[in-house]
Amino acid sequence: MTPNELPSPTAANVRGVEVSEISIPELVGRIYESASRVERCLILEPLLRPFGVLSLLAVANGIFANIRFRSGWPVMRIPLEEVQKVTAADVIALVEYVQRGSGEAIAGLAGVLSTSPLLATSAAAGLLVTMVMRRARTRRRALSERMRRGVAAS
Repeated sequence: MTPNELPSPTAANVRGVEVSEISIPELVGRIYESASRVERCLILEPLLRPFGVLSLLAVANGIFANIRFRSGWPVMRIPLEEVQKVTAADVIALVEYVQRGSGEAIAGLAGVLSTSPLLATSAAAGLLVTMVMRRARTRRRALSERMRRGVAAS
């Protein structure tokens, strides 16, 4: 198989669902669902870190506010027993909330997924990292283009 014949990341599927049909929150939910308790803590920490207890009260019936409150400040360590209470649907709601407030948290999660030996082997994790990197490149190009136009208009 030549490099041109390799399947593209957009042609892949995760548990039978085409990538083009999967949103980032759904993908993180799938990764969380198949992760061990230790891996679940690694997934949740970068998503919760930018937010305080009050801002998390409205997400998933406050489950993340409780976790954030009990996991320490400023250094957060989520107890393993806490992640047993969190479902994939809760994580999807959290990621939807995070996307509105802190794009850096999603990038931080991608960093954790790409450097964790436990999570890096997951096809879904690899796919998420690829999607986040593509979005970042697209944003940088758009910003660069806007700046170029602004300079040209001056």
